[in-house]
Amino acid sequence: MRIRTYLFVTLLSATTAFAQTPAAGGPFDFAQGEQQPERRPGVASVNTAPRVDVTTMPRPIDMHDSVWIEDLIMLEVRDLIKSGKTTALILTGGIEENGPYLTTGKHNNVLKATGESIARSLGNTLVAPIVTLEPGNPLRPNLPPGTIVLSQATFHAVLTDMANSLRSQGFKDVVMIGDSGGNAKGMQAAATALNAEWQGQGYVHFIPEYYNYADVEKFEEEKLGIHEKLEGYHDDYYITAIISTVSTDAIRMPERRKAGKFVINGVPLDPIATTIENGRKMVAFRTEVTVAAIKKSMASKQ
Repeated sequence: MRIRTYLFVTLLSATTAFAQTPAAGGPFDFAQGEQQPERRPGVASVNTAPRVDVTTMPRPIDMHDSVWIEDLIMLEVRDLIKSGKTTALILTGGIEENGPYLTTGKHNNVLKATGESIARSLGNTLVAPIVTLEPGNPLRPNLPPGTIVLSQATFHAVLTDMANSLRSQGFKDVVMIGDSGGNAKGMQAAATALNAEWQGQGYVHFIPEYYNYADVEKFEEEKLGIHEKLEGYHDDYYITAIISTVSTDAIRMPERRKAGKFVINGVPLDPIATTIENGRKMVAFRTEVTVAAIKKSMASKQ
């Protein structure tokens, strides 16, 4: 009896000691025979493990073809900057009322089309995430449903922080472009202040020439033969056509077809292939004007 008791106690003590041995460093992986990071309640194990410093590692996969920084991995951005892509676009849009057919993100959807085109045409250019909110008065009573705005101070701070972030990682020219008219004042102010602070160690270019909707309207009349009869909505054929190049849901194509409303300002939107092609022509027109203005601004800073 004494022998059995002694053996039981000895085995229990050994088992307990074995289980507790790695406690100081965390759970023990029996399959691998090595210490594992201790898991803390509510914290994923990836956030407790030592991180590999990938900033200097060779890129292990081929480069993805995109000009949008948020669609690239960090190593791709790093290598693109090293290869000479040292111009970055900061695009500002807005969330607002745009009539009964267009989503509140009208300007942001336009920028998805024009931003891509401008960056690729300019060359050596990447695009920062779109600033999707425009300046305004957040305390204004009875803002239209879906409208979200930033105070002018916040808008200025966002642009400043974005530009400084881009400069700190190697971008030399930061280009600010706005698709909503109310954004111009804040972008101009931010660009002026940043250029004074940077003192020639990089430049910020505000490009008002991009916001050329009067010229776009003239282009669609003279070059495309399209004449709109305004219905009083915050919506136009040229805006709808540009957005259609990136999304037909954002212009509510299926729903409008079903309701017999696939028309704006007296201009039919079907056949959709024609509208998309017209949109591409307008994007090309705006791209040509904007790229010329950017190059002129850059030349003036040399």
